Amino acid sequence: MDTLQTMRAFACVAETGSFTAAAVQLGTTTAYVSRAVANLETHLRARLLNRTTRRIALTEAGQRYLLRCEQILAYVEEAEAEAGDAHARPAGRLRVHSMTGIGQHYVIRAIAGYRQVHPEVSFDLTMANRVPDLLDEGFDVAIVVATELPDSGLVSQRIGETYSVLCASPAYIEARGLPKTPSELVEHDCLRLVSPVLALDKWLFEGPNGQEMVTIGPPPFQVNVGDAMTEAIRCGMGIGALPVYSAAEGLKDGSLVRVLPHYKLQLLNVYALYPSRQYLDAKIKTWVGYLRENLPGVLLADEVGI
Repeated sequence: MDTLQTMRAFACVAETGSFTAAAVQLGTTTAYVSRAVANLETHLRARLLNRTTRRIALTEAGQRYLLRCEQILAYVEEAEAEAGDAHARPAGRLRVHSMTGIGQHYVIRAIAGYRQVHPEVSFDLTMANRVPDLLDEGFDVAIVVATELPDSGLVSQRIGETYSVLCASPAYIEARGLPKTPSELVEHDCLRLVSPVLALDKWLFEGPNGQEMVTIGPPPFQVNVGDAMTEAIRCGMGIGALPVYSAAEGLKDGSLVRVLPHYKLQLLNVYALYPSRQYLDAKIKTWVGYLRENLPGVLLADEVGI
């Protein structure tokens, strides 16, 4: 027995005072409404309606039960309306995971801009250099930087692209010289930025001669956060690969020097991952749409002068 449907039938009969009128209002047959009320009475083991050939009247038990039915049906309708509204109007809390570098440099600014348009959405942002399990960890969207994504069953939207460049401090270059080709890097202290999506001991370059792969030896220093690597390079510890967004400020103010300026490291895609396209919550849809519209231009702006 569908309890909610039988409750709706009973409440409609009580409201209209007629099985026939209730059937018309519900878009069904009189026989169905009569059977639904009878099944409900059998289930409750209580008589809800007194029936005569001329009229229908609530019993005392029916009056009490009707009050509960009206409350329950009102809650159900409210819940259905609220859930349906989630697909139409961005509102509520959005749980976002982002890799650290892109989160610090872009995602926080994007959240601020998005909330100017959709102030009813609040954010819970977690940053870590890994690809989270969205379903197990309860995230709505993950922002991931990778060459490509494994097949995971998640929906992915490419929302931009970026790359890394090699940098050193002026003091390091003065002391050790400036390499002219990727192969000369074997003579230098190469620092390692640990990444969950790139090989640790290989740098893949795009340059005048196409792609070139260089294997770097054991590093004197390695770290998993781009901004920490920026500080290590500024301190003269060696040559390191920095995402464009981490290198931009230092290259502009002169605290960093670009090494091999005609080369850039492997192109990386920026993805937004979320669990499903079906019945997509409005806040997820509009957030991903906002990133797709705004992030490429911001990424491109940081490349100017690099």
